[in-house]
Amino acid sequence: MTNTIVPQARHSEQHVVNQQTIADIVIGMSDGLTVPFALAAGISGAVQGTSLIIIAGLAEIAAGSIAMGLGGYLAGKTELDHYNSELKREYDEVERLPHVERQEIKEFFSSLGLSEEVQEKAVEEVTKDKDKWVDLMMKYELGLEKPDPKRATKSAINIGLSYIAGGMIPLSPYFFVSSSIEGLKISTAITLVALFIFGYFKSKLTGVPPISGAFKVMIIGAIAAGCAFGIARLIES
Repeated sequence: MTNTIVPQARHSEQHVVNQQTIADIVIGMSDGLTVPFALAAGISGAVQGTSLIIIAGLAEIAAGSIAMGLGGYLAGKTELDHYNSELKREYDEVERLPHVERQEIKEFFSSLGLSEEVQEKAVEEVTKDKDKWVDLMMKYELGLEKPDPKRATKSAINIGLSYIAGGMIPLSPYFFVSSSIEGLKISTAITLVALFIFGYFKSKLTGVPPISGAFKVMIIGAIAAGCAFGIARLIES
């Protein structure tokens, strides 16, 4: 009986992309939950009705999502520009100093525990194709992976939408009540729960003990809102 080798479908790694998306969501949600919550709490300490709180809250969410999204876009663009700059420099070094680059790639193979003979063969094989040669140097000499060309736009959208989603949680109660203090009570309850849940999953993703991490995020949000409310009360009095 002969064994038939069935070709397997190419496995595509999605870990980095997923991590980047999760990081964007964490950044957007973190500020989206905290900043509008503190703003609404602060204004609640100075006014009786909810109209001003809603208007100011929506304005802040709009401005905050744009600012955060722009920050994400610039970060993604900077990452891509840095990669392209290093790529250009690596091609230039391969052209001008091939003997140095060959020695560096040989040292990499040596670090893997390959024999001298295998190192030489591996260097000869890799350096036949300049693109593969440079790609290997980028990954293992500089530790740089090629960024997604659309990373900057995706990051801006992810962060901006996450900020909006987070910001609407503390602001939403004010749409349904007429008293600012009543709205603040409801907003505080749902926002602290949201902060706890957000902190729990954020901590699990980052390897921090989830319960303590959740309480830490919740307490930070509560302190920010409490300080804003107290300052507004002092200014009013």
